[in-house]
Parts: sequence; C-alpha cells; structure tokens
Amino acid sequence: MITSEPILEIRDLQVSYGNMVILDSVYLTIGREDFYAVIGPNGGGKTTLIRAILGLVPIDNGEILLFSRPADTEGRSQIGYVPQYHTFDFQFPITVREMVLTGRIGRRGGLFSRYSPADYQAADRALSRIGAASLALRPIADLSGGERQRVLIARALAGEPEFLILDEPTVFVDTPTENQFYELLTTLSHEVTILMITHDIGVVSRHVNRVACLNRRLYQHESEHLTADMISKTYGCPVDLITHGEIPHRVLAKHEDES
Repeated sequence: MITSEPILEIRDLQVSYGNMVILDSVYLTIGREDFYAVIGPNGGGKTTLIRAILGLVPIDNGEILLFSRPADTEGRSQIGYVPQYHTFDFQFPITVREMVLTGRIGRRGGLFSRYSPADYQAADRALSRIGAASLALRPIADLSGGERQRVLIARALAGEPEFLILDEPTVFVDTPTENQFYELLTTLSHEVTILMITHDIGVVSRHVNRVACLNRRLYQHESEHLTADMISKTYGCPVDLITHGEIPHRVLAKHEDES
C-alpha cells in the first residue's frame, strides 16, 4: 500500500521489439519513501522497463507518470541512473572527480558549457555521501569493481536527483563488497527514492522495503517479502526458497491443516 506521494506510476504498459512483446500489462507504483527492488530472470524485461521509464524506447500502450505528471524531460531530469558498469570505458584517462562531474551535464546550459563552482561542489558532496572523497584524484582505470560501482552512484547523485534507478548494480562485485554496497544503498534510501533492478533474490528482503517480480508481466508485492507463488509465476517453474543462516533451510508455506 502506497502511503506517500507517488514518484513513479506505470499503468498498463506494453513494450514490444518487432513482433515480440517484452512488457505486457505492467502496473507499478513507487512512493517517495520506497527502496524498491524488481527481480526476474535474464530476458524478462527488467532493463526494458528502465529504458521505458527513461524514455529510451517507444511504448505500445499505457502511460508512465513521474511525480504525478506524464513523464517528460523535466520529470526525467530528476532521475539519477546507474547502469551496469561494463557499459563504461574505465580505461578512459580521467580522474574519479572528472567522471562524477559528468553527472552534472544535465544541469548545465549545454554540453560544451564550463563546469561552475556549484558543479564541483555537487560532485564533491556526492563523493562524500558514498564515502569515496579520498578517490577524487585517482584515475578511474585504477579502481576496483566495488569502487567503480560507488563512483557510478556518485555520478548519478551529482545531479541531485529525487529518484535513483540502478540496473544490476552488483553483477561484477564480490560478496564482501556486495554486502557493503547494499548497506550504502540502505543509507541512501533514507534520502532518495530507489528502484533497483536485480537478479539477486537472496539480498532483496534484507535491504528493500518493497519488491516485485518481472517476467514480461509484473507481480507487485506490498512488502519486502518474496513468496514461493511470486517466484514460481516469474520463473515459470516451481522454486524452493532457501534461507541462509547457521543452518540453511527451505522456507515453505503452511500446510492446509496447520493453524
């Protein structure tokens, strides 16, 4: 149940590539205080959903509202987007600070305008927010996988967005770094609304407050908890839910004769 102002509303969305329907009758509402995860299999339409929100693909049907108005350039300027880091050339000869500054391009008068003192201040604030101020002068080629992901977040935050969208942010990050990364996102979620696209079922319930499953159709859930029914509908086959603690065990629904 959404109890805060909607940041994003998607109604009856359909997107196709040629004759192939990628998203079908998708409904999704994200409120201002949400840390929201959308999970699903590869090829299920997760990245297409992001591209539709950002206006990068045409839609066949439905509507997308940002901040309670039809999605337009002004509304999308309030979105910070963190793509998978393999889409960037980290061998490019620039420093971390210079890369983060590119997140301010949408706030400048034009592509070739000079960065202002306010731009530099925003970039430095963004690096401080993600605990990477010490990396500012380091070449981006020298960064580890976890540092690269942090810098991509700083780049998105430099634009001072109200809504942060991340596409598979931990694909190339090791487990210890992944845990630190999710703790960072949890902290940021108190300041900015977050939508995270991920295949990582195991982490979402520990960090997000709402979750949905997507495989062409979207199954929205009003809490952070995944159910076996949601997962089975999404992946198209029976799935056992496993929890990992001192002793890994399956999580099963109650039998009909149990109270």
